[in-house]
Amino acid sequence: MHTSTQNADPAELAKFTALAQSWWDPKGPSKPLHDLNPTRLQYIERAVNLEAAQVLDVGCGGGILSEAMARAGARVLGIDLSRPVLDVAELHALEGKVSVEYRAVAAEELAQERPASFDLVTCMEMLEHVPDPAATVQALASLARPGGDVIVSTLNRNPLAFAVAIVGAEYIARVLPRGTHEYLKFIRPSELARWGRQAGLHLRDLAGLSYNPLTRSFRLSENPSVNYLAHFTRVGSG
Repeated sequence: MHTSTQNADPAELAKFTALAQSWWDPKGPSKPLHDLNPTRLQYIERAVNLEAAQVLDVGCGGGILSEAMARAGARVLGIDLSRPVLDVAELHALEGKVSVEYRAVAAEELAQERPASFDLVTCMEMLEHVPDPAATVQALASLARPGGDVIVSTLNRNPLAFAVAIVGAEYIARVLPRGTHEYLKFIRPSELARWGRQAGLHLRDLAGLSYNPLTRSFRLSENPSVNYLAHFTRVGSG
């Protein structure tokens, strides 16, 4: 694995690699991702027509979202820096007869290799885990074709998000392993919008994600104070 010069934290990669074998267990440590996925897909399909779209899923993990987009008609490439997690993704896609391509490559590296190649670039729950999220946003923008879409999800940085995403989810409800998130790496929408502008992206929409602990389900909301999704369009002609 060539991670030495990449925008990746080895400790964060190790954390997610440790979850590889349980990634597709809907009752395991990745349960929140399974609960969240229908709502993420709903938001994406509201913004973009996935039928025959060329889609890149950055930080795809075990492929939960990648597979869902492929089933919706997209041609999906999923990339991640954890080879063990990608092995799980490839096996699950094979068993489920879902056509998804996976590669162990960094977004920044792929942006040099295949600039302006994708109709849609997604990056879910990853920006808060990399050392330089602004550089990742720049790579996402470079990978999208002019007029193409970039959709990301992350966590807001404020006392409520700390209470819900760390104290509540990791220590009280224990729906996430302790240490999953670091509060200071959370990203305010204003910061994300600024990085987007600097990368040539126009912020089209911002939506909150609200969680119902009784039904363990998410829904889209107008309140981005904890989890939120952002939809950008790449501006310009080249």
